[in-house]
Amino acid sequence: MIRRRYKKGVHYLFVDGYNIMNQFSNLKNLMELDLEQAREKTMDMMAEFASSTGEYVILVFDGYLVKKSPGSNYMHKGIEVVFTKEFVTADHYIERELDKIGRLRDVRVATSDNIEQQMILSRGGIRLSARELEAEIINERLKTKRHQKMLKQEKLNSMGDNLEILKKLKEDYLER
Repeated sequence: MIRRRYKKGVHYLFVDGYNIMNQFSNLKNLMELDLEQAREKTMDMMAEFASSTGEYVILVFDGYLVKKSPGSNYMHKGIEVVFTKEFVTADHYIERELDKIGRLRDVRVATSDNIEQQMILSRGGIRLSARELEAEIINERLKTKRHQKMLKQEKLNSMGDNLEILKKLKEDYLER
């Protein structure tokens, strides 16, 4: 069990896991076929997002319908994954955590639940709908691809420059 201490200067993003999965069409379709695989894909997607944005992502899944669920949390590729206890919804868990954090921290919450969004705003958080989160994820992926392409081009340019230098050195050497 991870004990979390909220720090100033850290940007937090709470994600209501199942709510988001039900809003993303590719995840919703996968959920119907294989819930575990859909959760894994969601975790991987949020880990990739967190690594590119620098936000501390806390992905919360409801465990309230799981009989005698003690709840758990663990790290997965740099993000924190939480399964709530029996009778505790992801919404309730996030609300409690927002109360602990207070208004002194930079906190965003991704959910498309309207009631939850109002609660987030009243507790000083910034709400993010599933559609907005999906747009941010796509945007970050595009930024990463552009950056990788630029690095690849720089490497090719550098290799070309090095080749020119080697040719010049060879010519100078052969002229002696």
